[in-house]
Amino acid sequence: MLDHVFLSVSDLDRSIAFYTAALTPLGIVNRLDYDGKDGPPGHPDLKGFGANGRMFFWLRQGAVDACAAHVGFVADSQEAVDAAYVAAMAAGATDNGAPGARLHYDPGYYAANVFDPDGYSLEFVYKSWQH
Repeated sequence: MLDHVFLSVSDLDRSIAFYTAALTPLGIVNRLDYDGKDGPPGHPDLKGFGANGRMFFWLRQGAVDACAAHVGFVADSQEAVDAAYVAAMAAGATDNGAPGARLHYDPGYYAANVFDPDGYSLEFVYKSWQH
């Protein structure tokens, strides 16, 4: 199980606005700014997102390699997948697969896929057997 992910982005303000909009329908509504000077030498400034008392998705200014990461976010329902997709598209995402069943994985696997403003592959996913 993962505890956290750091994603390097080219424009922090743009990415904060994008992820705030795209993750809100999934219940990921908590934000935290971490000042790197409070960490060990060389620690980056971080912009965190989380829910239920946990911060687990962090952005940092840096070099972007869109092929380096694919991030899947858990949705509590098919409707939440749909809402996250709509919000992401409205916030500047590029479509990479409209909401629907992903039968190549499982009939109960419902997801939507987008590319964020830096080109990272994101997936909003509801797996019926996990709820």
